[in-house]
Amino acid sequence: MSPSSSAARRFPRSGTFAAVDLGASSGRVVTGHADRGTLRLREVHRFPNRPVRTGGTLHWDILALYQGVLDGLRAAGQADSVGLDSWAVDYGLLDADGALLGNPVHYRDARTEGMAERVARAVPPAELYAHTGLQYLPFNTLYQLVAARGSAQLAAARQVLLIPDLLSYWLTGTRGTELTNASTTQLLDPRTRSFSAAVAEAAGVDLSLFAPLREPGDPAGELLPGVREETGLEGPVPVTAVGSHDTASAVAAVPATGDRFAYIATGTWSLAGLELASPVLSEESRTANFTNELGVDGTVRYLRNIMGLWLLQECLRTWEAEGRPQELSALLRAAGACAPLRSVLDAADPRFLPPGGMPERIADACRASGQPVPEGPAQTARCVLDSLALAHRLAVEDAQRLADREVETVHVVGGGVHNELLCQLTADACGLPVVAGPAEAAAVGNLVVQARAHGVIPGDLGLVRALLCDTLPLRTYRPGDGHGSPEEWARAAREIRERR
Repeated sequence: MSPSSSAARRFPRSGTFAAVDLGASSGRVVTGHADRGTLRLREVHRFPNRPVRTGGTLHWDILALYQGVLDGLRAAGQADSVGLDSWAVDYGLLDADGALLGNPVHYRDARTEGMAERVARAVPPAELYAHTGLQYLPFNTLYQLVAARGSAQLAAARQVLLIPDLLSYWLTGTRGTELTNASTTQLLDPRTRSFSAAVAEAAGVDLSLFAPLREPGDPAGELLPGVREETGLEGPVPVTAVGSHDTASAVAAVPATGDRFAYIATGTWSLAGLELASPVLSEESRTANFTNELGVDGTVRYLRNIMGLWLLQECLRTWEAEGRPQELSALLRAAGACAPLRSVLDAADPRFLPPGGMPERIADACRASGQPVPEGPAQTARCVLDSLALAHRLAVEDAQRLADREVETVHVVGGGVHNELLCQLTADACGLPVVAGPAEAAAVGNLVVQARAHGVIPGDLGLVRALLCDTLPLRTYRPGDGHGSPEEWARAAREIRERR
């Protein structure tokens, strides 16, 4: 990433930082070196994140993930700081000695079925939203903790640590609850930026289980001597709290100028919305299923969760298991040649949440809605991508209306940046230019928060974004390339709304 002269003046010092970025399918460690207007990134280690089902429960293999973190820090070499981010909502339970009580449960496990209804009897949905501003998702931490009620593990627990806080604890021996991830638990009030005692009491959740809250940029301890010995790093090495929810880090890395932008953080999920100064807690916002999660520098991430590239990932996995694997770039070329908007789905439909059999579930949904059933992988992939682009459009439209904020540009960040067809379809669906990049947004946001905390990058989030605009490779997609007319996209969007 080459510097401009203005960017060079914004880096008064140099520094090297290590970002641990854990996604639902893989983890990685990325180093970032900031020096007089340059920000050089290097992925030093990538490792799989393979859930394990045992005793009928789907778990995260947290020890394998921790070993991947250690291996990555060893590959990274000496750093001025380490930061960790991951997916949201999941947690580990510690006993009185600080030992982990079993592998954390995966948010896609079925144990939360029926928990939302149980919570609603104690806290009506409208009241719950007024306190927490969080959209309904069946696996929110609140529902997981209610599902665990009465279990031996929860009875023995003396601490709850969200996934990045758990790994940070193992690295440092220091416990905390980082704020951006805490805001996804459905237990935190986005107005006060603290836990809601009223919600916790009504739902029967013991807030004393949570470690003290900390903000992005706060110190989170130093690597323990045993960790330094295993990684070969010389001490002291501080660990810095970042936006530990990976979407918070990704949004911090949106290379926007001004505030008239929408963002879509793409990957297994698509998180589409706006960055605001205060939450939107109206009843209309609740029924539209928008969430108010906290971001870096006191911001609010006002967004909707969309099923994302999970739909395509699961199709690829199924086809491979059936003995007909698909090479992704060839599949996307074939999908791009298919007729646009032949069949579209509601990408927010919960029927697509569980793993397994995705192509057939897509076919069933098309059949049930009276649309042509996709014939083969290319048409199935096109159905998925058209549907995701439509979901992006609906989220951006709804967010603008509910927050009374117009946007001029859509920024796409995260792994979906590499999917050129999805980026172009999103521009066509939204009728707005799409600026794509960075693909490694969560790692970039993780790194710049660390660099700023250690005095290498000065200034507020706006200045950081201006620097990223100067240094990141970006690509702009403009609407109207022939992938469906504006009228066709508008009609498809109306049909999706009518099905909801």
